[in-house]
Amino acid sequence: MSEQEIDLDFDPITRPRVLVIDDSPTIRAVLFSLLSAEHDVIQAKDGATGLEQARRIPQPDLILLDVEMPGIDGFEVCRRLKQDPVTLHIPVIFLTSLSNVEHEGKGLALGAADYIAKPISAPIVTARVHNHLALKRQSDFLRSKNEFLSAEVDKRTREVSAVQDVTILAMASMAETRDNETGNHIRRTQHYVRALSLHLKRHPRFAAQMTRPYITGLFKSAPLHDIGKVGIPDRILLKPGKLTPEEFEVMKTHTTLGRDAIQHAEDALGVRVKFLTIAKEIAYSHQEKWDGSGYPQGLKGEAIPLSARLMAVADVYDALISDRVYKKAFPHNQAVQMMREGRGSHFDPDILDAFLELHEEFRAIALRFADSSEDLGRKQHQIESALASQGRVAG
Repeated sequence: MSEQEIDLDFDPITRPRVLVIDDSPTIRAVLFSLLSAEHDVIQAKDGATGLEQARRIPQPDLILLDVEMPGIDGFEVCRRLKQDPVTLHIPVIFLTSLSNVEHEGKGLALGAADYIAKPISAPIVTARVHNHLALKRQSDFLRSKNEFLSAEVDKRTREVSAVQDVTILAMASMAETRDNETGNHIRRTQHYVRALSLHLKRHPRFAAQMTRPYITGLFKSAPLHDIGKVGIPDRILLKPGKLTPEEFEVMKTHTTLGRDAIQHAEDALGVRVKFLTIAKEIAYSHQEKWDGSGYPQGLKGEAIPLSARLMAVADVYDALISDRVYKKAFPHNQAVQMMREGRGSHFDPDILDAFLELHEEFRAIALRFADSSEDLGRKQHQIESALASQGRVAG
C-alpha cells in the first residue's frame, strides 16, 4: 500500500477520544448518545474541569466546548487551551446557541476550529466531528514527521560539527607534534580567544561583529593558527637557539603555508565554509602587529583582521607562560606586564585592555589546561631525537 493509499481515518486499536465541556446535563447526554458508539466520550460540566481533562493522558483528540458557561466561559477555556503547549494542537468546536457573527469571529480568532449551533442536529454533529478528527490525524501525522525530520537534521548537524572539530584538532595536533610547543597550547589558545570575544561583545568597536556564529567560528578556527609549521624544516623549527636572519625568513613562511593549506582544503570541498575563512585569516595574519612591524604583509591597525588580532594576544601570552627549548616560562604577573608593554605597538589597544581585565581568567585557563611534566618530557624527547637525527643526516 502506498503512502497515498493509507486510510488516515482507520485505527484498529485506539478509538478517538472526544471531550465534551458543557454545563447542561441534557446536552452532554445527547452528545454522548450520538458519539459513544464510535468514540470514547469524556464529559466535563464546567470550564475548570474541562481544562484538567484536556491535559490528562491519554488526551482527547477533539473538544466540543459550550460558549456560555458559569465561571470560566468557553472563550476563556479556548484561550487557555491554545496558550498551553500541551493542549495547543487539540481542535476545539464551539457549541453555541448564539447566532451572533461577532461571537463566532471571536471564537475563531482564539483558535477554535468550528462552530456547531444549538439546538443540536445529529447529522451536522457527526459529520463535523468526523471531518475534524480526520484533519487532526493528518495534522498529527505531518507534525510527527516534521519533528522526526527536524531531529534528524539536528543529529546530522551535530555529527558534521563533530567531524569538523575532530578534523581541525587532528590537523593542528599534527603541526604541534613537530613544533616545540605542546598539545595543550591548542586548547588554551582556543579558550583565551573565546574569553576575549565574549568580553568584547559589549565593546562598541566590536559588538556588531561579535555574533554567536562568529565567536563559534573563532573557537573552531583557533587551533589552525600554526598549521603552516608542518612545512618548516626541522633544523629551523626545532632549533633551540636564536634563528639566523635567513632561518627567520624561512620560519615566517609558516603563515603563508598555513593559509594556502587551508585554502587548498576549502577548494577541495568545493564550497566556502565560514569558519575556514576565519581560519585562513588567523593562520595568515596572527603574526601581524598593530604598529605595522609584523609579518607577512606588514599590516597596520584595523587592516589586520579582527580574528588575527585576537589570536595575537592569545598566542603571545601562552608563549610567555610556557616552557620552550630556547627559554623558561615567565611567571603570570611578569607575562602580563610584558603584554602591557606591547599595547599599541604589538597589540590592538582595546583588545589588550580586555586581556588586562581578564588576565586572571587567562591564568585559570592556563592552569586548567596545564601541560603535565610527562607531556613536557615527551616533547623534549621528541625534539632531542629529531635534532640527533638531523646531526646524523648532516654527518
